[in-house]
Amino acid sequence: MSQLTELPMIDIQEPLSIDSKECSTNFHSSSSPLARDWLYRLCLDAGADDVGFVEINRPELDQDRPDILSTFPRTKTLISFVIRMNREPIRSSARSVANLEFHHTADQVNEVARDIVKALEAKEVRALNPAMGFPMEMDQFPGKIWVVSHKIVAVAAGLGQMGIHRNVIHPKFGNFILLGTILIDTEITMTDTPINDNPCMECKLCVAACPVGAIGQDGHFNFSACYTHNYREFMGGFTNWVENVVESQTAKQYREKVNDAESASMWQSLSFGANYKAAYCLAVCPAGEEVNKSFHANRKEYVADIVKPLQKKEETIYVVQGSDAKNHVMKRFPHKQVKTVENGLRPRSIKGFFDGLPLLFQRHKAEGLTATYHFTFTGKETSQATVIIRKKTLQVIDGHQSHADFQITADSQTWLGFLAKERNLLWAVLRRKIRVKGPLILLQGFRRCFPS
Repeated sequence: MSQLTELPMIDIQEPLSIDSKECSTNFHSSSSPLARDWLYRLCLDAGADDVGFVEINRPELDQDRPDILSTFPRTKTLISFVIRMNREPIRSSARSVANLEFHHTADQVNEVARDIVKALEAKEVRALNPAMGFPMEMDQFPGKIWVVSHKIVAVAAGLGQMGIHRNVIHPKFGNFILLGTILIDTEITMTDTPINDNPCMECKLCVAACPVGAIGQDGHFNFSACYTHNYREFMGGFTNWVENVVESQTAKQYREKVNDAESASMWQSLSFGANYKAAYCLAVCPAGEEVNKSFHANRKEYVADIVKPLQKKEETIYVVQGSDAKNHVMKRFPHKQVKTVENGLRPRSIKGFFDGLPLLFQRHKAEGLTATYHFTFTGKETSQATVIIRKKTLQVIDGHQSHADFQITADSQTWLGFLAKERNLLWAVLRRKIRVKGPLILLQGFRRCFPS
């Protein structure tokens, strides 16, 4: 882990000022490595609460590297930094309070990153700071819309490890942090490595607090459940709202789908920044040196003060019809109102379809289903893949492997249109645009595992 130091911080709204005499002995031209200590101090003086460095060729970045180099081909080093959030606002059951803290800290991350880039540019070091959150590359939605995976970079840079709730936990600040990344065209004298111990205490409070059951006791993560509710006013949830507007012929018909409070909430998100519906997993997490003292001192009181108010809160929970999340809310939180919606996730390519299957898979709906499916796509996109569902797990393999219990052969564009509910399945089958072979009960079982 990069060393934490107590250094004075400047107002991030003011231009970053670096004493040229102080830096002259430490600064190197972009053709030779930058002194790590100089760069570390520069980042802290700009307002970062902790900093780490990762070289571009690290194995952890293999998946992100093409996008990083596509955005900034000269990248040699990545600067990862964290900004602390205030804990009590995040813990509040009043979502306006929590979201204000999220938005303010997010703005601070971008300002700090911009000041660091400005200071480096003054020293003729080329640097670029991808957005902490939004705006992103929305033309690629619902695919990968971010330039760099801040969490992966932060873990590689020694700033924490991922908890079972899929958030980075800093050893000192816990998960009450937001992350920033800066790409620079220069190597530095020393980079960082991941910390050995994971601060996650596996206390399972995040499991207990999550209103949609997105985090399993065994560590399983249901992406669809989290995305559909917590991000209701982002991306797919927004497109679903727009479709509700378009499909409503009268105001009364619209209000049957979207009540006044939901319309006002969407206006608020559009005006002031999209708001998270939950993020309770962050709120209740007791990990981190600054955070866990009160938890260890009196666990019962910690749960009563922080976890119980979120569990008891009466609120609307957004779920997909037929999903594991819907069953979880009705069983675990009967006092919360369930509203079924569409999550707006529609693949634009066959590759996107296969990539999205693990994210949408509902394992409890796969109870008792054991089957191997062969997919063959023709037309604009040609592709073959094997999907295996067994013991409530999913495996997607390129190409046809093993014996198929069920086979689907389809024109790629027709299949994507069917998934988007723009094409009729019966029509496609009659026109032989989609052909199936095998017991139809297996097709029904497959559809049950992927409600949308």
